[in-house]
Amino acid sequence: MLVTGHKMDNTINTSRLERFLDSDIWHSFKQNPVAIVAFVVTVVMLLGAGFAPWLAPHDPFDMVAIDIMDSSLPPMWMVDGDPRFMLGTDDQGRDILSTIMYGSRISLIVGFSAVIFSMVVGITLGLVSGYVGGKTDAFIMRVADIQLSFPSILIALLIDGVARGIFPSNLHEELSIYVLIFAIGISGWVQYARTVRGSTLVEKNKEYVQAARVIGIRPGTILRRHVLPNVMGPVMVIATIHLAVAVITEATLSFLGVGVSPTTPSLGTLIRIGNEYLFSGEWWITIFPGAALLILVLAVNLLGDWLRDALNPKLR
Repeated sequence: MLVTGHKMDNTINTSRLERFLDSDIWHSFKQNPVAIVAFVVTVVMLLGAGFAPWLAPHDPFDMVAIDIMDSSLPPMWMVDGDPRFMLGTDDQGRDILSTIMYGSRISLIVGFSAVIFSMVVGITLGLVSGYVGGKTDAFIMRVADIQLSFPSILIALLIDGVARGIFPSNLHEELSIYVLIFAIGISGWVQYARTVRGSTLVEKNKEYVQAARVIGIRPGTILRRHVLPNVMGPVMVIATIHLAVAVITEATLSFLGVGVSPTTPSLGTLIRIGNEYLFSGEWWITIFPGAALLILVLAVNLLGDWLRDALNPKLR
């Protein structure tokens, strides 16, 4: 029986893989060199950030290993460059390449967490708004309209300021990442809610939903099992693009000094620190973290554009 079960699992996995390789999405991906390059760049940066403790040449947060005499060294191909530090060092003697890899971890953790939080809130409110309708729909959509009248960065700054006023000062550094995730996440739920609401309004009038109602299936079960899977296509496109926006927002807040604490630097914090030395000729301290942020955001945006076109036959 166990052998038979393993064979069935392998058969199911093989059939799923075959269906995926025969799908329009895979065919579209193979035919799009920009999407392939963007995917490779994104994966490389994700792996570099995720495995930074093992891949980084140095540990930029090990105070014992850092030597202040190595501070402000230029990239290794320039005069006075050191082969140990390929992209140079900052004012504290930390390797720039290593700080980028470690800093990308914080930016990506905040970005992914904020996107997941936005998706949960937006999808839930969108399903309820589109399926229930009436005053509930009107209330949720009016709240969404009001939030759309404010820039996302302003909402994030407001939430961060309120959190700093509520929590004691000794907890600010410990809670900074969580507050940042909440601030970015709560400022991005509207797009998901409006998109899911529109798709739910279409799906709830279809025959399979009507049949589920007739046989007595609860509304929550209908939304979870039947409506939700059919509205996830546009949501995944929004999530991909929103990830790039979340990373930029985190970098902007950290650059302004209201993001993560300096002890856990992200790409935005590295750019802010390097900006203080930009006009003194030590351009590499801020240029390389800025380039890493630019490459990451551009790659994710290009993937989002391809996914939007692949999932919408009208745009092919």
